[in-house]
Amino acid sequence: MLLALGAGAVWAAGKYFGRGERKLIDWDQVRRIAVNSSRQSVVGYPFSKGTLTRRYAEMVRKAERPISDYTGDKMPRTLDSVHVFDRIDWIDANIATFRQLFEPFEQLNLAAGSSGTALLIGSINQMLLSSQMGLLMGYLSQRVLGQYDLSIFGEEPADSGKLYFVEPNIAELERRLDLDPEEFRMWVSLHEVTHAFEFEAHPWVRRYLHSLMARYFRSVSSDLSRMRGRDSGFRSLVTRVGSNLMNSSHVLELLMTPEQRHMFGQLQAIMCLLEGYSNHVMQAIGKTLLPGYDSLKARFDQRGKGKGVAERFFTKLTGLDIKLEQYKLGEQFVNDVVDQRGIGFLNQVWESPVNLPTLDEVRHPAKWVARMERMAAA
Repeated sequence: MLLALGAGAVWAAGKYFGRGERKLIDWDQVRRIAVNSSRQSVVGYPFSKGTLTRRYAEMVRKAERPISDYTGDKMPRTLDSVHVFDRIDWIDANIATFRQLFEPFEQLNLAAGSSGTALLIGSINQMLLSSQMGLLMGYLSQRVLGQYDLSIFGEEPADSGKLYFVEPNIAELERRLDLDPEEFRMWVSLHEVTHAFEFEAHPWVRRYLHSLMARYFRSVSSDLSRMRGRDSGFRSLVTRVGSNLMNSSHVLELLMTPEQRHMFGQLQAIMCLLEGYSNHVMQAIGKTLLPGYDSLKARFDQRGKGKGVAERFFTKLTGLDIKLEQYKLGEQFVNDVVDQRGIGFLNQVWESPVNLPTLDEVRHPAKWVARMERMAAA
């Protein structure tokens, strides 16, 4: 989603140099690059999906009760859509999701008309975005352990979300860190099932994300229309980049209007909450449920250290550094609030969008606690 927000702004800038009906992203090229860079053949250990699916499904069932007991939430329906993936399976599933995510930009692209320079500019834009998306998905396919997938693009979900477990990555990390196979998989299951609780037990969260993304797409569309109506459109865009240089925390924000940057911050805030809450629950329950928890966590925390310069640059370029920051900031926010007021007080975040923390409150949990206390007193 972060990539789509940034790409929307980049796409809008590209339209000033030429318009055309060429697709924004070549998804066949995305898949080709992603599969080629996934290192699937290097993994080298086949597995029985049927046997492992039953194994993970049982872990999901075991995780539901302790999560419900700790958080106080109840699952409205059974989590029965459990899938064990290899890396290519994960790529294919997420390409389907990303195509939905980029569809509003594709519609704007088709509505833009055409010009003599459109073929060249459209080809360059398509090549750059498709290559970036393919490399990003290939990179992630080697690292994602689990995923809770719930489409945010319809007003209401047709069914419950899907739980994915990328077995080659789980098995590879288990061997590399010498982790207990059952405990490690249960730990991953706790994190993903908590994500399911966040969305299934609080349906407004999905609607909120849908509304936020829809408002962003409308903002990009109207912004583009306004700038096309002026001869100084490109100069205005350059001026915007200049004004954003001093007050943007990430390169993705440079081409955004103040309204778009505000929505970008709202998205970051809720993603911090979602990831931080899942991490907190995973740790809190893991301490009591898993005998080898302390050793598991210590070894797992070491995995992200020692990244090279090239990998750090890649995460910065693609926006993945924001995702990593979401885990860190979100878990710190949740832990601080629970330490001060308990899990019951924190769970006010799930009552309505008004109770969601702002990005500033995520960074300063005491501000959110104070706001909730003022609201309660009022």
